[in-house]
Amino acid sequence: MYNSHNHFAEPAADPGQAASSAVARRDFLRYSGAGLAIGGLWLAGCSKDSDNVDPTPGLIDVGSGDPGILNYAYALEQLEAAFYTQVVSSFYTGATAAEQAILKDLRDHEVIHREFFKAALGSGAIKALTPDFSNIDFTQRTTTSGKMGVLNAAKAFEDLGVAAYNGAGRFITSNDNLVLAGKIVSVEARHAAAIRELLGTNTFVADDVVDINPTTGTGQERSKRPQAVLAIANTFLANGSKLSATSFV
Repeated sequence: MYNSHNHFAEPAADPGQAASSAVARRDFLRYSGAGLAIGGLWLAGCSKDSDNVDPTPGLIDVGSGDPGILNYAYALEQLEAAFYTQVVSSFYTGATAAEQAILKDLRDHEVIHREFFKAALGSGAIKALTPDFSNIDFTQRTTTSGKMGVLNAAKAFEDLGVAAYNGAGRFITSNDNLVLAGKIVSVEARHAAAIRELLGTNTFVADDVVDINPTTGTGQERSKRPQAVLAIANTFLANGSKLSATSFV
């Protein structure tokens, strides 16, 4: 499916030549290639979502079709990149060398993801979003005085990102884009696991992110549809930057 605003969606006899963005797709796929998660993405996307929220009108809509899903991903990557950029600009009290190294790596990954989507979408990209992190205390490792600590917020962003990619898989029509999403979600899942292990040993496969019920569980990552994801993401975005995804219900 060709779309002038979306180099991803261009038909490709050779998938490796489908994109001509400033950030070479081939390089990105190599960078993020922690394993092809495409099968898991489809399975998660077709399973029951964790929750559903009705769309809210009057917001910046991500659009429709594959470009809409790519803008949706671009919005989430903007939010994560902004968060980690602020985290590493002045680490919280007591941050260990290992924690600083992990958070710097996550910042670098999310910035690459953001720039990749921005370049790929070109003139079809939504605007740069303004975050609202007023509910996060960047000086604290974990929640202390009513606000989220850095690791609490990181856990929320990473878990949300994984659930978002899993829930969006059903809406992607281009095989190339689906492969790309599968590769990115595998990276996001590694981020989520790393942050969870910083907060508590062996929590990386807890029941709130993986359906591990011994009798009814599927063993799959939990997923959320775009509207449910954006209802949460919008709490971290300033007025004028809040989003909707009315085409993806």
